[in-house]
Amino acid sequence: MPRLTRQTPKYRKHKASDQAFVELSGHRHYLGPHGSKTSHREYDRLVSEWLANNRQPVGQSDDLTIAELIVQYWQDARKLYVKDGRPTGEQAALKAALKPVKELYGRHPAAEFGPLALEVVRNRMVAIGWARGNINRSIDRVKRLFRWGVRKQLIPPAVIQALETVPGLRRGHSEAHETAPIMPVEDATVEQTREHLPDLVADMVRFQRLTGCCPVEVCILKPCDLDRSGDVWTYKPDSHKTEHHGRERTIFIGPQAQEVLLRYLARDPQSCCFRPCDSEAKRRAENEARRKTPRSCGNVRGSNRKRQPKHKPGEQYTTDSYRRAIHRGCDKAGVERWSPNRLRHTAATEVRREFGLEAAQVILGHSQANVTQVYAERDLAKGVEVARRIG
Repeated sequence: MPRLTRQTPKYRKHKASDQAFVELSGHRHYLGPHGSKTSHREYDRLVSEWLANNRQPVGQSDDLTIAELIVQYWQDARKLYVKDGRPTGEQAALKAALKPVKELYGRHPAAEFGPLALEVVRNRMVAIGWARGNINRSIDRVKRLFRWGVRKQLIPPAVIQALETVPGLRRGHSEAHETAPIMPVEDATVEQTREHLPDLVADMVRFQRLTGCCPVEVCILKPCDLDRSGDVWTYKPDSHKTEHHGRERTIFIGPQAQEVLLRYLARDPQSCCFRPCDSEAKRRAENEARRKTPRSCGNVRGSNRKRQPKHKPGEQYTTDSYRRAIHRGCDKAGVERWSPNRLRHTAATEVRREFGLEAAQVILGHSQANVTQVYAERDLAKGVEVARRIG
């Protein structure tokens, strides 16, 4: 059996015709007289295009199906949508958006996919029960697939030009439901939930509520990211959602938030402050402290654990694991489930009420005030007061 390699195809000579050639994806390409500058330039061009196309044949093909197009596109998407060595949420969103396309038109020629087919895919998303905003974003991702195919010269440009004529769903003009706006969560509800959370997760909630940072910024917080030279500390995450725009994110940490962090700073500066493995170790220690069976009887500590568990507590929380921990606390507290991003809305609303919109914009790290208004709810009590005085 031949050994599979990832070597670059060689510049070769066809002895019968004295022509140079190279074989790419099973197809032989003749380059001109062997050893000539023209043949070497042609070799460089063909191999460079072939490598840029993920070692796939270059050029449009009437036989290319949508399923094959998705497979080739996914090779690029897995490299593009990665952050800090981990897949971003865009990878999962792309999978979900392309699944109806593959199910309905996987064997359909990619060059024949048109606006009507895209509307059929959109109707399937509506039937599944997706929200209108999610459907519009998913359709944009489907268009991105075909835009990539045009850029790689796999399908004709007319395909994406035709797909661009399909507009997004408008509010009230489709059967797709609307999502409820994300509202602040009451502090009383937060405190009820914190009583039923592990101490480490409860501190994460407290820190986020005081600083108004994003959930992911709590999860990746490290001692080395902190500037503790002043009375107000500053935290500059090494990664944030607007870094690709060249912007810098600064989170301000006051005395109360500093008090939360103090117990998590005596560690390796490069490790996360809030680690699931620490929370699990503390939980096991507390269970052992509550043990009533004498140590000479029953199981020895650690003897009843799986040798190779499917899931081990890691070195860093993800936004999903952080959210799930809060939901479990909500269930135990008997309150309606809330997600950590609502803490950011709560902090923004409080800052806007006390210090104004510009202060809320600085705290949230937004470049435009209209974005901040999405997070900071207007204080309706001011409207009531005005109406009471002048109305």
